[in-house]
Amino acid sequence: MIETPVAPSLSGVMPSQIRELADVAFGMEGVLKLHFGESNMPTPDYIKQAASQALADGYTYYSENGGIPPLRAKIAEKTAALHGVQLDPDAEIVVTASGTQALNVGIRCAIDPGTEAIVLTPNWPNGAEIVRMFGATPVEVPFAYDGKRFSVDMDAVAAALTDKTRLLLYTSPSNPLGWVATQAEQQALLDFCRRHGLWLLADEVYERLYYQGEVAPSILRLCTRDDAVIVVQSFSKTYCMTGWRLGWLVSRRDLVHKATQLNEFIVSHAPTMIQRAGIVALEQGEDDVNAMAELLAERMSFCYDALTSSSRVSLPKPAGAFYLFPRIEGVSRSFDFAVQLLKETKVSVAPGAAFGYGGEGALRVCFASDMSILEPAMERMVRFIERY
Repeated sequence: MIETPVAPSLSGVMPSQIRELADVAFGMEGVLKLHFGESNMPTPDYIKQAASQALADGYTYYSENGGIPPLRAKIAEKTAALHGVQLDPDAEIVVTASGTQALNVGIRCAIDPGTEAIVLTPNWPNGAEIVRMFGATPVEVPFAYDGKRFSVDMDAVAAALTDKTRLLLYTSPSNPLGWVATQAEQQALLDFCRRHGLWLLADEVYERLYYQGEVAPSILRLCTRDDAVIVVQSFSKTYCMTGWRLGWLVSRRDLVHKATQLNEFIVSHAPTMIQRAGIVALEQGEDDVNAMAELLAERMSFCYDALTSSSRVSLPKPAGAFYLFPRIEGVSRSFDFAVQLLKETKVSVAPGAAFGYGGEGALRVCFASDMSILEPAMERMVRFIERY
């Protein structure tokens, strides 16, 4: 019988080391889990009730590929309120079944097989792996780090440019760094992409988890509606809706048109009743969003103080998202360190190597759990670091 293999081109798509570490944790009892990027705060009741009401009202049929018009209109309204940017909800917004799916269609619309995408790293691994999945090559460019703050190394970005480059991808607020791009950094990236005819994709799903104001600055404030800019967004982090799988993408009209077509062949559209719940999240969620950001800021400060009590830890204070990215003196294989930490202390964190070039030697710690988890986790972790 002739062997029938899985598509060989997929061999370059790497498994997630976060998931690999999590699989070890799943087999253990009593683990203090800080490895996934997820808050343990429940979805607010008014969002759950909106989904139930939508089911009762019969929102169980197909919707438009780009999302139901009332949700797109509400997203445009929220964007105007937060950033002072006016969007055409019918032509510049497409609703997706998660931020991950928004990344998928956005990246696919910007690259072809055989091309390249510059990815600023350390970064959530999905971006680079989606690039690989579509037959292109991610070219990772690490952030510069001066011991206090990460920053965009524009010289390194320029050195990574080739005649195959089609896309530049970054995340702000950053998963895993907590870094937030300054306006000057955003302008430099935008100008670079304009000069070289590149698409610029900004993953801004953590924009409301910002500790220096109400909302992190968006690249949408700087670009024109004709710029080759893509912004990925999600309901997951802001509204505690990780399991609901609802997101959206903002971009130039031609890309949104094509992304809407791709939706048909990938997922058709986000579930209709969940889209209805998304409207209610945007309408009623402000008080909860602000309260969550305040609570997370307190948890961040506690974990930051605990980890930096060790002289072996180098850690910039995050400006956004809900992660700390401590670099541990003497650690050269972060996955092995994370496994040993897990087995000896039952504290699970994500290895820095999972986040690409520049991540090795560090760990990603999610501080979105309750203090009842964070307090013993930090105590065990610091004790382990000191004796490692």
